[in-house]
Amino acid sequence: MDSFVPPEPGATLDNEQLTDWFRCSPQGGMRRSKETNTLVIVSNHVKSVYDDRWSSDVLHYTGMGQEGDQSLSFAQNKTLHESASNGVAVHLFEVFTPKLYTYIGEVKLAGRAYSENQLDARGNSRLVWIFPVRLKMGTVPEIPEAALDELKKLKDKQIRRLSDEQVADQARRTSRKEVGQRSVRTTQYQRSPWVAEHAKRRAKGQCELCEGPAPFTRKDGTAYLETHHIVWLARDGEDTVDNTVALCPNCHRRMHVLNAEADVKKLQRRLLVQRSET
Repeated sequence: MDSFVPPEPGATLDNEQLTDWFRCSPQGGMRRSKETNTLVIVSNHVKSVYDDRWSSDVLHYTGMGQEGDQSLSFAQNKTLHESASNGVAVHLFEVFTPKLYTYIGEVKLAGRAYSENQLDARGNSRLVWIFPVRLKMGTVPEIPEAALDELKKLKDKQIRRLSDEQVADQARRTSRKEVGQRSVRTTQYQRSPWVAEHAKRRAKGQCELCEGPAPFTRKDGTAYLETHHIVWLARDGEDTVDNTVALCPNCHRRMHVLNAEADVKKLQRRLLVQRSET
């Protein structure tokens, strides 16, 4: 449909507005519209903690299928996989606030789809397909910092409900050397919530620097500790289980003010000992 005009990048729609605009289904993360010859893909950061991720200007988008192995020949996975040649325009939305869809723009494949293991809706390991996509033109619109802060709180709360085994497994899966960034009023690093929660559980309510107890417990009974990257992300540190520790607020501030070599070495030694014991 040559006359189809998408929303302005950064525009926020509710589900009814999105459906009316694109003439697509009101459900699902991948929505094909033959009337507008488009495929809407939704990266919903609220509903799922198994998250799509940005790396520079490329979004690594997880394909369709909630349970069991995904297939490149299944439904809209096939449409997206063949979008470079089938003439279907692909439009990306992201969800940062429940029931609100932020339009990012028209995207194209930035490389070949690749597979990796993730957990399905039942918590079972399965094969998924990841589609790297980037904007066809322009830059990714800025997202309000407050929306990302609220999203982080929501995801942290979701993760705290999961078992130690689920958290440890996802922490290993989502550890990565390159950390995604979003354009907000200031640059915000997209840390893996799994790695952070794994560090807190590994600490068992005890600061990994001063070795004192957490200063208080949350309403849900979990110990309050803050995560810290031994080698800071701003200094090219990795968002991995081997570079992330759980500290009391006082020690966390100490590391950001002093970052004393002796403290850094103590934390690194502690992680080495813990790793050798597992």
